[in-house]
Amino acid sequence: MLSRLFAPKVKVSAHCDLPCGVYDPAQARIEAESVKAIQEKMAGNDDPHYQARATVIKEQRAELAKHHVSVLWSDYFKPPHFEKYPELHQLVNDTLKALSAAKASTDPATGQKALDHIAQIDKIFWETKKA
Repeated sequence: MLSRLFAPKVKVSAHCDLPCGVYDPAQARIEAESVKAIQEKMAGNDDPHYQARATVIKEQRAELAKHHVSVLWSDYFKPPHFEKYPELHQLVNDTLKALSAAKASTDPATGQKALDHIAQIDKIFWETKKA
């Protein structure tokens, strides 16, 4: 009897933790753009203090980009998205690996590779928003 008394009267469901407007791959893209820009600037400056500061900032930005991609994967994308886009799991994994490589590298090509992967996630993200 108590279980019926405290049972929910209305069943609700939600797609995500908060209104979906809080999720956007642009956050990851902006951080990854910073990584690539820092990599490019590092190539033109041999000052060891500059290099050290740039390395710290580049690594922080790469971690932030990884965080934003991970949040999209774990909080925004749901089973129906993974069914419609079966490549999404691998794409997210490849993106995280590319961001790790950019974090560890001064070569702007690694930053660009991460940006290319994020662009693919962005495309899928906006397709899911249309649905």
